[in-house]
Formats: sequence, C-alpha cells, structure tokens
Amino acid sequence: MALLTVQNLSAGYEGKPVASGISFSVSSGDYLTIVGENGSGKTTLMKTVLGLLPPVSGKVELGDGLRKNRIGYVPQQTAGQKGFPASVLEVVLSGCLGKSGLFYSKKEKDLATKQMRRMEILPLQNRAYRELSGGQQKRALLARALCAADSMLLLDEPAAGLDPVVTQEMYEVIQSLNREGVAIVMISHDIQAALIYSKTILHLAEKPLYYGDVFGYKREYFLEGEQHA
Repeated sequence: MALLTVQNLSAGYEGKPVASGISFSVSSGDYLTIVGENGSGKTTLMKTVLGLLPPVSGKVELGDGLRKNRIGYVPQQTAGQKGFPASVLEVVLSGCLGKSGLFYSKKEKDLATKQMRRMEILPLQNRAYRELSGGQQKRALLARALCAADSMLLLDEPAAGLDPVVTQEMYEVIQSLNREGVAIVMISHDIQAALIYSKTILHLAEKPLYYGDVFGYKREYFLEGEQHA
C-alpha cells in the first residue's frame, strides 16, 4: 500500500494554481526527486503534500498508517534560521514536539541521541547550531526530521549552498537512509544527482512533463538530446 498518493492535484495560493495535473504515488523505500525550473511549483507542491497549503483541486491521500505530522520535513533554510541561537541537541529535539507534553521524555531524548549518532553529529550536540558548517547544519536538520518521521522524508534542496565534497556526502547520507527503508521525496536542481540516486523522477513545468523511472527519463530527455531540465 502506498504511503502517499497524489491524484490530479492543482497546487497554488489563494485558489490560483501554480502547478496542475499532478499525479504520483510513493511507497516505502521509494526515492522520488522532483525537478524543474524556478517557479514551476516544486516547493508549492511539497507544502501542499504536507498540508501547509490546501489543494486548489485534486487529492492528497496518506496510507499505510502514515499521518501528516509523522512526515519528516527539511525545508530550505533562510539566513535567519542558519543563525538560530540554540544548541544542536535543542534543534534535533524540537523534531519531537507534539509527541508528548511540555517536557521531553527520556524516550524522546534517547531518540534524539539515536538520530544524532545516525547523522554522525553526536559529538556536536552541545555546540551552538549557528556555529556549525553548512553540511553539519543539514545533518542536524535531517536528525530533527528523523525524530518526527516514521517512514518518509520530504527534502527541499537539501544540498543547496554546500560545496561539491559536502554535497556528495549529503547525497550519500540520504541514500543510506533510503536503503534503510525511508521513503525519500526530494526537490533538487541537480539533475545528475537525481539520475544517480533516484528511483523515480517527477519533472514539473507548471504541469508534469514526466513522471516515471530514471531509465525512462534518461531515454526521453538525454538519449534523444532533449535536455529540458
């Protein structure tokens, strides 16, 4: 059973669609990359899937016991967020908000420790988040998202602003999570990385130009010399 099913969705603001006619599904262990030019509706689509924006039309359905508040989400960071005055542990623990009351339980603290270790940032837990490198901050945000997520992560340009070496490391971290069974839905401008790591690709240009497996995308957009993205 699919974790996420999107049917003929129009996503936009105040009833005005930015992207329309979108249909796709994501099951456990899938890795979907959403590509397209700026303004094509990628982030708007992701926010609609998360329930942060209402659909203009169409449906977003969750299955297999998944709930909206149990999807891990790593949005693009603003300059202000990069300077957030909190420790790494506090940032990661905030992914547990809403699971219990006003105070974090031992179980939640243990979960935060587990995810920091998983992201190889446990030795940094008492460091100020704003003092971390860009790659370390992205690892902290992934750990935070994993505290919230049961089985799915939605990532909006997770490698943006990183140098090539750290970008490669970030993609490998995400791939390792996918191999552990976490479903990945990622927005990216990096077509080459999408071709290497993804299982399926959704190419938006206000409407879907392509949705399917990586091999079909290569045939349609590269072997015929049509590099639209």
